[in-house]
Amino acid sequence: MHPIDEALQLATRRQFLRRSGLGFGGAALAGLLAGDGYSATSADGSPSLRIDPASPRQPHFAARAKRVIYLHMIGAPSQLDLFDPKPELQKRSGEPCPAELLEGKRFAFIGGKMTLAGSRFKFANHGKSGQTFSELLPSLATVADDIAVVRSVHTDEINHAPAQLFMHTGFGRGGRPGFGSWVTYGLGSENQNLPAYVVLLSGPLGGAGTSLWGSGFLPSVYQGIQFRNSGDPVLYLGNPAGQTAANRRRILDAVKGLNEHHLQQVADPEIATRIAQYEMAFKMQTSVPDLMDISREPKEVLESYGAQPGKASFAGNCLLARRLVERGVRVVELYDSDWDHHGSIATRLPAKCKDVDRPMAALIKDLKRLGMFDDTLVIWGSEFGRTPLAQGIDGDGKATSPGRDHHKDAFTCWLAGGGVKGGISFGKTDPFGFAPAENPVHVHDLNATVLHLLGIDHEKLTYKYQGREFRLTDVHGVVQKPLLA
Repeated sequence: MHPIDEALQLATRRQFLRRSGLGFGGAALAGLLAGDGYSATSADGSPSLRIDPASPRQPHFAARAKRVIYLHMIGAPSQLDLFDPKPELQKRSGEPCPAELLEGKRFAFIGGKMTLAGSRFKFANHGKSGQTFSELLPSLATVADDIAVVRSVHTDEINHAPAQLFMHTGFGRGGRPGFGSWVTYGLGSENQNLPAYVVLLSGPLGGAGTSLWGSGFLPSVYQGIQFRNSGDPVLYLGNPAGQTAANRRRILDAVKGLNEHHLQQVADPEIATRIAQYEMAFKMQTSVPDLMDISREPKEVLESYGAQPGKASFAGNCLLARRLVERGVRVVELYDSDWDHHGSIATRLPAKCKDVDRPMAALIKDLKRLGMFDDTLVIWGSEFGRTPLAQGIDGDGKATSPGRDHHKDAFTCWLAGGGVKGGISFGKTDPFGFAPAENPVHVHDLNATVLHLLGIDHEKLTYKYQGREFRLTDVHGVVQKPLLA
């Protein structure tokens, strides 16, 4: 359990003792907690309890990355058409799949005739490292030497919502904290005017919904905050009609005074959290509108991303992600939809790649320009991959041009910056892309590695709930040291 939660539980026990007439006042409690930065002095000089669960904390060891930008492609892009070329699969494309290759395999929808399907797209080597990329990612290929491509990722779940949850929470069902919640729980926030954990969407939600950035059984202060692309960036952030900023400040000051008085009386740490959240909301009224106005960026920066002010897009969200981490936000997650290509992959995949290729490369180059690349970790991935088999149905079940079914046994992600060794391909799949052949990387291994880059020992980042300690990597996870610079 994290020390801050031990302090919160201690505060709650002493609150009980105080109410029972056994003596432990707010001043004594504040003194005991002062060493951990959870107390402050009130205006009259007396100690007051101020427990801030989002206060910055030291990592377990020296961190290579201070912040994370996580790019999640909802629906699962085909790794076989983007990052993992298979000459043997290409050679035998259109042939019936040998029965021995299907033994023990699970598929979500595909059935009947199993036909091998090579890629329709060309691959080439790029950069000094010779990294291999599909022709659909020409911009990303220009930063090939900055990226570590992991081709042997595998997961336990075969359908979208459970797999999305498994990737982000380490468990295939709801109720557990997401990746960003675990990180902010472990490291806290370095920002006083913005949330520690922000979520941006381009397109509809994934099947797992807001559970992907929920705090689960962690305190709610650690959940992700979704910023919207139109209207108030955060719901109810603006003042009500007829209310000025001065009026809002006067009301908040009055509420704060009442809460502080109550805090002194009962020493309940939840009251301190409430005070901090009211103050954060007030500060965000000024900081968030300025942040979301990308028209302030130089013309050449906007053009590099392909972002247009006032227009919601993945490109705009990549630029916003850079602006957020630049201002001290710890975790930014971007979710981009419509990658579920069961049919018409020949046209749908190029269209989606056109949306994301340019801004992803621009994000890496922009972080390097600003001197932030070395301590900002960028992750690209999805919930699973796609089969080496042809699937010829669309969402209505009608025959159409082929696509690919879900594939949990082997898929690709990439990492860049933040202590990652760039210009490498790690892991290898078999000649047909059915399963890892070298250096398999389970989702828990991937998460353990990401936490390690942030200075967190994944086995020590735990939270006690319902009588036992939980963690993001469950009881598994091995740091993949070859990925570390």
